[in-house]
Amino acid sequence: MTRPVTNHELETLLVEAAYHRSLAAFARQVNRAAADRYGLVLRYDGASVYWWLRGRCPEQPAAELIAELLTARLGRTVAASDLGFVALSGDADAHSLLYPTTVPVAIETAAGLWKRLGSSASPSQSSAPFVAAAAEQAGWRWHFDPPDASVARTAGRPVEADDVLMLRSCAEQFLDLDRQHGGGHARAFLSDFLSRDVAPLLRGRYPDQVGRELFAAAAELTGMAAFMSFDIADHGAAERAFIQALRLSKAAGDRLHGAHILANLATQAIFLGLPGEAVRLARAAVEGAGRHPSATVAARLHATAANAHALTGDLSAFEVAIGRAQQALDHDDGRAPEWARYFSPAHLAGTAMRSLLDLDRPDQALRYHEQVLDLGPANVRTRALHTALSATAHARAGHIDQAALLALEALHLARRIRSRRVGARISLLIGVLSPHRPVAEVSAFLDCFSAAQIDQASGGHAVPG
Repeated sequence: MTRPVTNHELETLLVEAAYHRSLAAFARQVNRAAADRYGLVLRYDGASVYWWLRGRCPEQPAAELIAELLTARLGRTVAASDLGFVALSGDADAHSLLYPTTVPVAIETAAGLWKRLGSSASPSQSSAPFVAAAAEQAGWRWHFDPPDASVARTAGRPVEADDVLMLRSCAEQFLDLDRQHGGGHARAFLSDFLSRDVAPLLRGRYPDQVGRELFAAAAELTGMAAFMSFDIADHGAAERAFIQALRLSKAAGDRLHGAHILANLATQAIFLGLPGEAVRLARAAVEGAGRHPSATVAARLHATAANAHALTGDLSAFEVAIGRAQQALDHDDGRAPEWARYFSPAHLAGTAMRSLLDLDRPDQALRYHEQVLDLGPANVRTRALHTALSATAHARAGHIDQAALLALEALHLARRIRSRRVGARISLLIGVLSPHRPVAEVSAFLDCFSAAQIDQASGGHAVPG
């Protein structure tokens, strides 16, 4: 039985372009355009177009290719958003919520996302939602999809190992910018770099080994862009970038980095107050890292799981996970991947303190008050987060004077960075300390806050840096 057409926008365009007489021919043109432009092997047929007309949305870059074909045929501009695909019309980046099936599709999906990140509106104007089901599905696909047999490409400009070294050198600089100044400072620069420098390399020509290293570097940079987006509360963009970083890590054959990305998705779910999703993502990260991850990576993954369990109120599960994290960090052999070396005893202490506050145990949280601030000078954002966290713990334990002094210090640090996570942590302090305004130190903090320009995030469950 023939199903009724539901995508009338696409139907109208196909009729106008006289493609409706042969859907199979139109599908072949889409396949040919993909091969000519991207070297992609697509296998759409008449049945594919039949289902597009009945509500299905193809993976990118098919939508852009369809729009280009119709533009050329009709002699006027047709955008992908004009095609009636519900996912695309409701959210310009909806396709980047999908975990790409093939490496070529992963390249084009990531490149499209990078371009939109660089030209996107401010986070406060962004309408892209965080979709918990998409994060969990991506984690499932990453864990169980078979590895890519080869990522070698035979068309485009030649890519060599030195190109990968250049990307890694730039990644270190972007990481320093992010930690010292916050995600709001560097994301636009990183997005431009990804579009201008990384995308052409991924579309180039390289053997499998160089390709794996190239994808690993691209995954790290994409994960960095995702975390910057998370830091400025652009949560839809962050999730989409994390998912694409996960796929790029899969292409690289980098299991540990993929687990790290899943843990970042769990951290985002914690911030958004989604405990069930956070626990599942954190568990997938721990299991996906394999039996013998590096000690630092294992510590970071178990710490994320501890924070997720604390959010559910499960003290026993928190204690087990935080114990495993501490044991792993105690056995650190200095062989952690470059992207994991940031995780220190101070970061673990911050996770423990935040978790114990979630479990309503401020006195126990204060056991970590010295460790959380044992940070290097480059960790400005983490110091701001941890100082505000320590202030909150002191306030909830009844140490109002000490809390207010730490709050002033956190406020001073917050002025130096563009981070809505830090703003959210300061907002929590305001709520805890406002009832104590008669205390001179609290009054001074509240007055300084009123005069400060702090990038605050609405909602969210503040988490350690």
